[in-house]
Amino acid sequence: MPASADPAAPVWAPPVRPPVPRNLCTDCGVSRMEDPTLCGKACQFIKPDYPAMETRVHGRPRDPASRPDELFFGPVKRMVRASLKTPAPGAQWTGITTRIGERLLETGAVDAVLTMAPDPDDKWRPMPVLVTQASAMAEVRGMRMGYAPLLALLEAARAQGYRRLAVIGIPCQVYALRSLEADLGLDALYVVGTPCSDNTTTERFHEFLALLSEHPDTITYLEFRADYHVELRFTDGRVKTIPFLSLPISQLAPDFFPLTCRTCVDYTNALADITVGYMAGQGEQWLLVRNDRGEELLDLLGDEVVLSEPGDKGRRKVAVAGFITNVERAAGGLPLRRMPDWVRPIVSWLQPRTGPRGLEFARTRLEMKAAETVIHLRREEPRRMKSMIPDHVWKLVEPYGLRPAEGERDDHPAD
Repeated sequence: MPASADPAAPVWAPPVRPPVPRNLCTDCGVSRMEDPTLCGKACQFIKPDYPAMETRVHGRPRDPASRPDELFFGPVKRMVRASLKTPAPGAQWTGITTRIGERLLETGAVDAVLTMAPDPDDKWRPMPVLVTQASAMAEVRGMRMGYAPLLALLEAARAQGYRRLAVIGIPCQVYALRSLEADLGLDALYVVGTPCSDNTTTERFHEFLALLSEHPDTITYLEFRADYHVELRFTDGRVKTIPFLSLPISQLAPDFFPLTCRTCVDYTNALADITVGYMAGQGEQWLLVRNDRGEELLDLLGDEVVLSEPGDKGRRKVAVAGFITNVERAAGGLPLRRMPDWVRPIVSWLQPRTGPRGLEFARTRLEMKAAETVIHLRREEPRRMKSMIPDHVWKLVEPYGLRPAEGERDDHPAD
């Protein structure tokens, strides 16, 4: 049931306009809409206002004073580890995100799900689609890498008369969606968010795959796991795991990840109704239920899903401090670890056993991303720091000596 240009098809891929070139753009799709000037209102990379947006979406901003983890993860009602009792074939984990979309269509809660499908010419390239039949959600399972103008399809959905939508998106897409939500004229909107911070072009991703295998065309699955390994699956059924420390990072171009992704301030998709990710899952998925709509989405799974409390082990401070040193040493390129080859297997063995795990692993990644934001913007776009870096990001990096200089933060004296 491949995507079709026919609006009556179960998976509809309507054509979109060419993008309007922007600086610091991940092509969320807004620049391809009828009025591309909406980018000025919607873009996460211009002047994000997370307290106001969180209040609008969740009824309150993050509250680290009484809920310390909200400094890292954004507003949450509860966090759980989760897996489907019966994993969906071809899913990235067990298929929770896809199953939520299926249930929304099965119950008639939405007219369509706006999400990504594989491009017919390249299975790794994301292609925005509108799915209108529950059975067709199977066509959008799995991970893809690259930019995709998801939100451009909001206009096609409106023209088709769809007034109840679910959107499955990454943080920069969801921020723009929420910025425009009040003007969309929707009767219902459910937002399922997936974490993201390190995107690249599909072409660059193919270069990465070629470094991982002599036969990259046979790779069917890639996942960065919370046990410090990357998992690969192949067409012949083989499974290969590679420790993070053994990845060929030094062979990638310094700009493999664009500045937008190196300065993302919303790894956990704080404006989604529910975030479905891996970081604190420890082999399962990690769900952040953020509001009543998020509870409704989780309830749709009923007894199909197994829930448990997230784990929380290890200490992050040394790992984050070392990462910051490596980012600063890389001078704008990828953070390279200075470590003798004979030490890497030892550390790779120790990391999943003694390093940050569960929620502490997630906090580690959030502090690392916050540090990257400050370091890379300070080096490459210092004039943008005052408008692009939210207050909670400065609070995350403060324990590591990264503090705003004069002009880098609103109403903040030089330190």
